[in-house]
Amino acid sequence: MEARVAGERRSSRMGDTISAQLKQNFYATICPNVNVENVVRGVVRTKFQQTFVTVPATLRLFFHDCFVQGCDASVIIASTSNNQAEKDHPDNLSLAGDGFDTVIKAKAAVEATSCKNKVSCADILAMATRDVIALSGGPSYAVELGRLDGLSSTASSVEGKLPQPNFNLNQLNALFGANGLTQQDMIALSAAHTVGFSHCGKFSNRIYSFSAQNPVDPTLNPTYATQLQGMCPKNVDPSIAINMDPNTPNTFDNKYFTNLQQGKGLFTSDQVLFTDTRSKPTVDAWAKNSPAFQQAFVTAMTKLGRVGVKTGTNGNIRRDCGVFN
Repeated sequence: MEARVAGERRSSRMGDTISAQLKQNFYATICPNVNVENVVRGVVRTKFQQTFVTVPATLRLFFHDCFVQGCDASVIIASTSNNQAEKDHPDNLSLAGDGFDTVIKAKAAVEATSCKNKVSCADILAMATRDVIALSGGPSYAVELGRLDGLSSTASSVEGKLPQPNFNLNQLNALFGANGLTQQDMIALSAAHTVGFSHCGKFSNRIYSFSAQNPVDPTLNPTYATQLQGMCPKNVDPSIAINMDPNTPNTFDNKYFTNLQQGKGLFTSDQVLFTDTRSKPTVDAWAKNSPAFQQAFVTAMTKLGRVGVKTGTNGNIRRDCGVFN
């Protein structure tokens, strides 16, 4: 296995991350008798038919994985008595179980073929993410593959690595920039909020305690703010889920941007993309040009998938995605 890795993967150091030379159709030569991508796609489709939550859950899982230690499936590792893993950091506790379940089921399906012990959990997560995007109406694209699974997963490694709901544009650009992503990439990836949900506690300050002068964030559409207050009373159970996109929550589309134009971004970090003059032109452009947004999203997802990829002795192929070998 290491001979294959060394022979087929060249790595180049970019800052503190290793970016492997990933490639499309990677497994066509590794497992010529098995269409690995079709096996994964079949599992994802079945899971999608069971629950739409599969879409945002898998997409968020991929993002949270890549931004912490690179795209290496370290977020899937289960905690043990000796180690609190990434998934148990507070920023990851809201990751829906359907994302983990999708990867674990797809891994099992691949392992049941003649391609056993040859496909990383990190690659399966990348494939599954591409598939849920397409299944929910988003663009389909050729995913780059060839990642290894990471060898460590600690809750402490998550600290400060993930964007927060109250971030401003400078904070967003700094965090994404640290991962080799531009402001345009950041805006495109933020549009993943066109699907999925959040919990009241993540934005309640915007509808009740924004400031002494304005209890409600003035950048929020007043009607939308009233609707949110109805769904999230002050003493509400913070686990209540609210759709991120109030109009087409089950479709991956560019409505995220038209929502921002109307003051219907759920998080401060969403709405700031429209209120800040540096990012507003991109929001306006993609609100009226879906193909341009989709192309930018594919570009950004491809770049995201290259972050911190493990190669050579820096990773391996896990037999069980939730446990180190």
